[in-house]
Amino acid sequence: MHFHDNQRKVDYVLAYHYRKRGAHPGHGSPGHSLAIVSNGEMGKEPHAGGPGDIELGPLGALEEERKEQREEFEHNLMEAGLELEKDVESKSQGSIFVRIHAPWQVLAREAEFLKIKVPTKKMYEIKADGSIAKKFNEILQKLSSPLQPRVPEHSNNRMKNLSYPFSREKMYLYNIQDKDTFFDNATRSRIVHEILKRTTCSRANNTMGINSLIANNIYEAAYPLHDGEYDSPGDDMNDRKLLYQEWARYGVFYKFQPIDLIRKYFGEKIGLYFAWLGLYTSFLIPSSVIGVIVFLYGCATIEEDIPSKEMCDQQNAFTMCPLCDKSCDYWNLSSACGTARASHLFDNPATVFFSIFMALWATMFLENWKRLQMRLGYFWDLTGIEEEEVSSQEHSRPEYETKVREKMLKESDKSVVQKLETARTESDDEDDEDKLDWKDRFPGYLMSFASILFMIALTFSIVFGVIVYRITTAAALSLNKATRSNVRVTVTATAVIINLVVILILDEIYGAVAKWLTKIEVPKTEQTFEERLILKAFLLKFVNAYSPIFYVAFFKGRFVGRPGSYVYVFDGYRMEECAPGGCLMELCIQLSIIMLGKQLIQNNVFEIGVPKLKKLFRKLKDETEPGETDSAHSKHPEQWDLDYGLEPYTGLTPEYMEMIIQFGFVTLFVASFPLAPVFALLNNVIEVRLDAKKFVTELRRPDAVRTKDIGIWFDILSGIGKFSVIINAFVIAVTSDFIPRLVYQYSYSHNGTLNGFVNHTLSFFNVSQLKEGTQPENSQFDQEVQFCRFKDYREPPWAPNPYEFSKQYWSVLSARLAFVIIFQNLVMFLSVLVDWMIPDIPTDISDQIKKEKSLLVDFFLKEEHEKLKLVDDPDPRSQRGENRSRWSRAASSAPSGRSQLGSTASAGSQHTNV
Repeated sequence: MHFHDNQRKVDYVLAYHYRKRGAHPGHGSPGHSLAIVSNGEMGKEPHAGGPGDIELGPLGALEEERKEQREEFEHNLMEAGLELEKDVESKSQGSIFVRIHAPWQVLAREAEFLKIKVPTKKMYEIKADGSIAKKFNEILQKLSSPLQPRVPEHSNNRMKNLSYPFSREKMYLYNIQDKDTFFDNATRSRIVHEILKRTTCSRANNTMGINSLIANNIYEAAYPLHDGEYDSPGDDMNDRKLLYQEWARYGVFYKFQPIDLIRKYFGEKIGLYFAWLGLYTSFLIPSSVIGVIVFLYGCATIEEDIPSKEMCDQQNAFTMCPLCDKSCDYWNLSSACGTARASHLFDNPATVFFSIFMALWATMFLENWKRLQMRLGYFWDLTGIEEEEVSSQEHSRPEYETKVREKMLKESDKSVVQKLETARTESDDEDDEDKLDWKDRFPGYLMSFASILFMIALTFSIVFGVIVYRITTAAALSLNKATRSNVRVTVTATAVIINLVVILILDEIYGAVAKWLTKIEVPKTEQTFEERLILKAFLLKFVNAYSPIFYVAFFKGRFVGRPGSYVYVFDGYRMEECAPGGCLMELCIQLSIIMLGKQLIQNNVFEIGVPKLKKLFRKLKDETEPGETDSAHSKHPEQWDLDYGLEPYTGLTPEYMEMIIQFGFVTLFVASFPLAPVFALLNNVIEVRLDAKKFVTELRRPDAVRTKDIGIWFDILSGIGKFSVIINAFVIAVTSDFIPRLVYQYSYSHNGTLNGFVNHTLSFFNVSQLKEGTQPENSQFDQEVQFCRFKDYREPPWAPNPYEFSKQYWSVLSARLAFVIIFQNLVMFLSVLVDWMIPDIPTDISDQIKKEKSLLVDFFLKEEHEKLKLVDDPDPRSQRGENRSRWSRAASSAPSGRSQLGSTASAGSQHTNV
């Protein structure tokens, strides 16, 4: 964790791979010899002459150019005040690590520039409002103590430091006991990363920042160090090891997450993700309980369901029309008894209540997240984060700079360097402007728009291909007597599996396509790039995941036609129709298999298997390359060596995307699958620990990013929540039999019950009117058939307008539309009411923020008063003028430049009750 002097801490590491030509790998100094380069002092030089020197072979032109660029960049880093230590290139090829240390002067300067909030000397106690609330919290803490992680942050969370942006002129405000530990490791690496991002390299076309150099293969990697090993033997504890023991193991799945420690180690952005994931998982518990109750209600009332009884009653003997031409025979409705009984498990009045509950649940979840976000913002000192602080961290992306250079080269005969030097001397306002206008971006936007349309069309065409597969397979299986009885089950199961495989494959393809499309748009900053990438990836993956489900829910069985006038696909293949019990059961099967398949396969294969394969491949590659490591060094690798072998951190987008798609499964079609929250909960309990283990053990340490919220993901969640109300309204009204049953019960039933409902929904057809060549061949039906039945609301053959839509059809249709309007407006009103009743900012947090500002003013005034008192206090050992200037300098610059009197005066105000 330190330079080889065991004093200066390694705050950041740059790595690059070098290769020499003509060198003898067996000669030279060992791999761990150093060239320590520091401001004002030099360590061992690699070419100073001596027994460790080697005769370098001629380097390639490209390698020589990269070496010069690295030397200039490292020189500029030292000019910025950083201290460097790097290995000697002593072998024919290998990896070189440049360790970076930020001294106190640099940390103080950059902390002031970045407006980093740090704790002051003042601490105060956060008191619970009211004795009842305080007692309730104490009881809750005692009950949940076995579930709390054993980390220091959870031991004393009632005390809080007043925080204030760091200022070198107000050093007396801060409790600086040790300059080496005043800024934690995450803050130190964040400061160094900001310097790395804005340091230029004129030899690399005036490229700004380490990201550009990595993109141009000048450096291979740049990362902060982990706080030691997570599985090291012994009692020595570091934050990484603590996170592994109390958070990143499956054995502690029942414990709460140590969110404060996660934020301290990984930064606010990752801390907010795990806080959001934890809240989402905890909110799934009540929805899972209600979902199981709804499912059990369906199981308990299955024997009392009159329509399924009528379908299973063989005495009714409803003779149904053939399901296909020629090869299919007439059949009894009672043969579909099992499907009808299973449909009742999910198609019952309780699902309507559950849909309303889940719409309100989504609203309450988002409102509670806003409150938790504000609470975390208060404790993490994010409440006063300025937009300038965020924008100061945003630097132009390498691809953007390259595009600007190309544009400037085309516009003028000047060299690129001259143009860029001219641009750098412009005002800050001009630097912030986008140097690419709409003409430069139009080809990228056009390509992006066309590609997205093509991808969506591709998804729809694949769904249509699966439909054709179902129709043709059903027709083929119907020709064989042995397979005829299981046609529907076979076709449904195989089609869903095909859909699942296609969805998983297209998910990976669409993720790569979205990234490529965002790159050709050339966004200026990383934040803009991330937002555009998220929108494209979400749109494509949303369409990919839900298009087969939308087809089954709203389109299947709607365009079948009727006996004697069926709708055909291609030649002789009838459009598929729903099962006798309706399409809701098939929608449930489709939804459950796709949801469970995505979660199981993506978790086990993509999130666990692929990283392990990458790590194994990289290890094999390192072992096969000659001269890469020596045996002495490999037995005791340094921390930067260990971290270099880990996977690079690529962002939170895949983690958020997986959970957002799952959130859609839980909310959008919950009317058809009330057990969706249960499976989501079981998945997320594992997902939290899986992501934790990945961040702690398998990824390089990410750069700490300071942010106030989860960004565009909240807007997507809110949009899905509102969209789910409309979707569930249509699922209940169109896909289920809830509305037809209500209409029959209150408009057509003689006794106000559902007796006779099945007969009411079946229309008559005269079999003599079947088209030539479509009648059943060699019918084995027991009796001669004159009329067959089919599910629709149509006039009978003996009516004046045979086979036209009947009055019942228009009654049911109007009732369905009325239900959609009433359901949607009722749920939206209740959602707005819940939103209004739950304030975004908790009252206690709002009061604490106001009181903290008041305390901060009082603290400022008191410290300034003490400072002036110290300045005016005469010193008997020296003249008054010398004493005043000495105290003035000490109070304004030195961290410990206050007398014992000042320290004693403020000691009594360390703990203040609020």
